[in-house]
Parts: sequence; C-alpha cells; structure tokens
Amino acid sequence: MPDTGPLRGLRVIELAAIGPVPLAGMLLADLGADVVRIDRPQPSGLGLNLPPERDIHARGRRSIALDLKQTAGRDAALRLIAGADVLLEGLRPGVTETLGLGPAESHALNPGLVYGRMTGYGQTGPLAHTAGHDLNYIALAGVLHAIGPAGGKPVPPLNLVGDYGGGALYLAFGVMAALFERQRSGLGQVVDAAMVDGAASLASIFWGLQGQRGPGGWRPERGQNLLDGGAPFYDTYETADGRYISLAALEPKFFVLLAQALGLDERFVQGQHDRALWPEMRAAMAAAVKQRSRDDWCARLQGSDSCFAPVLSFEEAASHPHAQARGAFVTVDGLLQPAPAPRFSRTPAGPVRPPPAPGAQGAALLREAGFTDTEIAALRAAGALR
Repeated sequence: MPDTGPLRGLRVIELAAIGPVPLAGMLLADLGADVVRIDRPQPSGLGLNLPPERDIHARGRRSIALDLKQTAGRDAALRLIAGADVLLEGLRPGVTETLGLGPAESHALNPGLVYGRMTGYGQTGPLAHTAGHDLNYIALAGVLHAIGPAGGKPVPPLNLVGDYGGGALYLAFGVMAALFERQRSGLGQVVDAAMVDGAASLASIFWGLQGQRGPGGWRPERGQNLLDGGAPFYDTYETADGRYISLAALEPKFFVLLAQALGLDERFVQGQHDRALWPEMRAAMAAAVKQRSRDDWCARLQGSDSCFAPVLSFEEAASHPHAQARGAFVTVDGLLQPAPAPRFSRTPAGPVRPPPAPGAQGAALLREAGFTDTEIAALRAAGALR
C-alpha cells in the first residue's frame, strides 16, 4: 500500500471499466490512495487491449479478479466495499444494482461510502441507458461543434474532452467533494458524474460568449473565433522543415513581440483584432514562419514572451528541457509515462508503481478483509476468484 502522498490512508474500490474510471483511479492512486481494482475473471476486451504491463491507467493499483455474477464473488466484493472510503464504477445505470452491488446494498454495509458513478449520459434522462462513447457525449454537449477548421467538419479532439476532462476529472473532483462533506455529516453519498455534463461545464466560458458582440464575441461557425484557430495569432503554422509551431499571442503586449520576431507590418499590430485584416495577417504569418525550421524558431522565440511553443510529438515532449528539469515524465519497468500531477510541497506523491497483473493480489486482499485460507480456497474452487 502507498506510504506517502496527500491521499495516504484513503481506500478506494474500483470496478473494472474503460476510459474515465481507470484514469480517475490512477489520479487517486498517484496521490497515495490505496486503490483496489476488482477485475473480471476472464479478459473482456476492455479498453484498447493493451497488455497489462503497458496499461498506464492501471498503475499504482492492487488487483483482485472476482466473478461478480456469482453469489460468492458478489459477497466477497461487498466485504471489500465494507472497508472502503470510495467506490468507483463506470457501468450502465442499473447494472451494479442488478449485480447486488448498488448504492443501497453498499451503504447498508458502509454508510460512509462515497459511491462514484461514471457514465456518458448520467444516471437519469431519456438517454441514460443508451450506448455511446466520448465523441457522442461531447457532440451532445455542444462542444464538438466548435472544434475543427473553418469550412471543415468537426474534428475529434482525441478522447480528452469527454472521457478524461469531462469524465475522469469531474468524477475525481466529485468524489473528493463528497469526502470533504463526509467530515461534517459522517455519511457517504452517490456522485453522479456524466461526461455530457462535465464536457458542458468545461465549456462554460464559451456559453458566456454566445451572442456577445465585439472582438470577443462568439460566432457559431468553426474557425472564426479567438480560440478555435480563427484568429491568426492563435494557431499553428508549418515551418520550413514540415514541422509545426504554435503561436498564441492573444494579448497586444505579447503580439507586439511576436510581430517583431516575424517581421510583420505595423498595421497588423495596430489592427490585431480587426477581423477584416485576419486573412491577410494569417498569410503574412504563414509566409514568415515557413522561412525557418522549427528548431530555428525555437532558438529565436523559446523563452520569450511571444507566446510560442513547438508542436512536439509525445516522444519529443518527454525529452524537452523543461520537462526534463521538472521531472515531468518517469520510466517504470522500462515504460516512459507522465509523472503524477499536481505536486505537493509537504506530502509529495511517492514512486510510481507499475500496473498489476489482473488478480495478482487477490488472496492478500481477501486476507486483509478477514477471509480465511479455507474461504479463499472455496472461492477459487467455485471459479469466483481467479
């Protein structure tokens, strides 16, 4: 079990799922929580079919593999839940109730349990039981419509906005808020985290811009606004060697520096937010950037207040001097991966532990929950424990 980190002493049960639940569990485990994942006895095709040793989202866990459709497996899970602070699940609404592991059964054994539920559409509403994935949820939230080039179709932003931003982060935040409230009431509660809700919440500032006139107003067409690639001073540009740099000089004082570096005409500086100038300004910026390689632009602009950064691949990002200086990436059992975040001054996260093989700590976890060796053997014989 973790012996450091701000969440040391927190016990979390995670029912195996895909997408946001594993990331939420990783975030908690990274910061010192004892996260126990209840895996399935047989591989189920969850996730991207990564071999267990490369499943970074599973790092820092202990794992037990139980057949929750068997009474013995369900009862074993309930005994683990009885000693936990948090349960995380990402099944369709009603599935854990069908298994006998829903909030009612769990709270009967453990009234202080925070029961975190992660779904796409939420526990209620006409779409609650409908299958979907990240792309569908951010589409329904109005977010996907805003992402993509001018005149082009909406572009999937990986699965960062729904699964991870609107899902995992809101699930983890909701769980921690419920734990804070438990200090007053002594009681747990259900946290209904829906990706469609979280994605909409992430886009709150853009809701505030709807219908606003003037330079900061939001236009419904993609690629026509300050932060969607519409503004030439907030976009990416190809360099002489076919790579890319990002330029994000939104504020006039920073745009002045960028314009000087690119050799732009003074009228662009004076008319930075004049949309009529944007097509000509973009062409001038693209032509200037195209004259030099990405590394040359790094030598000229990196570290300045021109709001510049090279567009790096994953591999390049890990070797960048800034990432190296901060120790932003770690290698665990030969696998390079992001280090825990955020950072804490008094209770730093401990060393990153590799992901477990499914079921690897099953017997030890059952003994901690009070099972005898005879009971464990019986679970194995019944096929309820892998």
